[in-house]
Amino acid sequence: KKFRFAIDRGGTFTDVYAECPNGKARVLKLLSEDTSNYTDAPREAIRLILQEELGITMPKDGPLATEHIDWIRMGTTVATNALLERKGQRMALLITKGFKDLLYIGNQARPNIFDLEIVCPDVLYERVVEVEERVVLHQESCQLGLLGDEVTGTTGEKLVVLERVNKVKLQQDLESLLEDGIKSLAIVLMHSYTFDGHEKEVADLAWSMGFQHVSLSSSVMPMVKIVPRGFTACADAYLTPCIQQYISGFQAGFDGGLKDVKVLFMQSDGGLTEVQRFTGSHAILSGPAGGVVGYAMTAYKKEPVIGFDMGGTSTDVSRYAGDYEHVFESTTAGVAIQAPQLDINTVAAGGGSQLFFRAGLFVVGPESAGADPGPTCYRKGGPLTVTDANLVLGRLIPNYFPHIFGPDKNLPLDSAATCRAFDELAGQVNAFNASQIQPSLPMTREEVAMGFIKVANEAMCRPIRALTQGKGYDTALHVLACFGGAGGQHACAIARSLGMKKVFIHRYAGVLSAYGLAMADVIYECQEPCAKVYEEASYGFIDERLDALMKKATDELNSQGFMESDITLTPYLNLRYHGTDCALMCRPAHLQTRIVVMEISFCRLSAGMSVSLALPCLVAVCLLMIFVYVPRVIHKYRDR
Repeated sequence: KKFRFAIDRGGTFTDVYAECPNGKARVLKLLSEDTSNYTDAPREAIRLILQEELGITMPKDGPLATEHIDWIRMGTTVATNALLERKGQRMALLITKGFKDLLYIGNQARPNIFDLEIVCPDVLYERVVEVEERVVLHQESCQLGLLGDEVTGTTGEKLVVLERVNKVKLQQDLESLLEDGIKSLAIVLMHSYTFDGHEKEVADLAWSMGFQHVSLSSSVMPMVKIVPRGFTACADAYLTPCIQQYISGFQAGFDGGLKDVKVLFMQSDGGLTEVQRFTGSHAILSGPAGGVVGYAMTAYKKEPVIGFDMGGTSTDVSRYAGDYEHVFESTTAGVAIQAPQLDINTVAAGGGSQLFFRAGLFVVGPESAGADPGPTCYRKGGPLTVTDANLVLGRLIPNYFPHIFGPDKNLPLDSAATCRAFDELAGQVNAFNASQIQPSLPMTREEVAMGFIKVANEAMCRPIRALTQGKGYDTALHVLACFGGAGGQHACAIARSLGMKKVFIHRYAGVLSAYGLAMADVIYECQEPCAKVYEEASYGFIDERLDALMKKATDELNSQGFMESDITLTPYLNLRYHGTDCALMCRPAHLQTRIVVMEISFCRLSAGMSVSLALPCLVAVCLLMIFVYVPRVIHKYRDR
């Protein structure tokens, strides 16, 4: 008989879905940043709802009482924004001596191979410390005569410890970092995915010296390939302190720091986790992941669904056909991250994307007006945006839009200011057209606005084609699940361009990401590396390791108060063919024969036909992985 809050803190708006003790559902939308009225949007939303439903005055600035709150679930873009804007925690990289520039070199990928000027993404670390240590894999054919202690790694591989950690030299280097004000570290040592002893020694020394955060690559992502593993550890060290700082600030707004309230955060894989386990490397897609769960639980029947989440800053598109589609390595803002993530494509075209007229071209984004100052119609002197274009075209009705603008937060959208700004922009467009050899007819402000809308729509169609046609699916056979604050204004045009016949709009479409948080499962994921060949002789070993991972995951959820009857375990093997670099995530075809029958869908032809390969075959196993989730038990959430 308490309040339950599901909150999605986006780049422009914070969406809230709340369940009241009397069974009533409340939805609320606030600007994510409005420093003149409140310091934290999620806390303010909780305060407003409690105050209105309980009929008592809640303090606007002091800590809120928590006796009326059952749980809080949140998705946030704090980590994503910090990575995109390079505003994370100052951190240093500790790496094996001789590999100082490894992450700067990266994998030498060129996203646009015809660019004449290649701009390398900035690295996340400020300084690099080379750790004097060395571990190499033992090879019978090696003729170098390497001498050292022989050890066996967690994968069963034999290694030779050529050089132990030089702690005296390392301590001097770490003292220099502390003097420079750097208190967050990423430790990335060679072959630590199978032998983590040296990384733990370095971490113990760093903790004892007073560093506030230390990310070990062997703990963050125990996978072969030091470059993506190193990037992931750096992202974790760069972002986790920012997340912890935000969480601490949020908790400070409540009595007792919410210690008696269940607080869960959405991870990039679409599952919830306890607040103390929420880390930077698993938070990149925390915001949009809730929306994927929301439309998957409400829009899917038999036809595959395309999720179209158009918010204020960007648009996220994804696909659901009965199972969540995951990727296990992705690149965000030039940083390769190895972590389970929902396959979500993002384009910088949202309601707050700014409109520009440059050299005869209509340009939408990628710059965003954000929540402050926001679009021109927000009464804060902001630039023209997609939202303003929709307002001019009559697709936004001020009387039905929240009256949360102006100094007292009670005024509607400013249509007059938007019309004046578009008249000025239309004058620039017409002046340019008149200066051409073959001048065109003058354009009205409505025609200019529609031109920008068409540009934005095409930008949002591209990632949908990549998710469908690019993978052999017929886009026209999908349902377009439209949600997000700006989605309804563009859904029909998007569907028409893609040949789609159905558009699904949920009654909570404007806050579906928050609604999805209320329906999401609690997920615990654990993994370990393995270097066995997938053949009959290895089945027993693989079964044994999967059983160990399953027990570890089950024990963890039991400690959180979940019964074993509520827990579902899903094992995966991350496999690659011998001699190849591309890994395939596989799960059992039948749980009764968990390992003996594994299927890999390794090729999807353009006609949409799926080609499968039944194992055993000569395949190297890169990683064992277990996903454990707690199925939702409140079935009323399934109500469409």
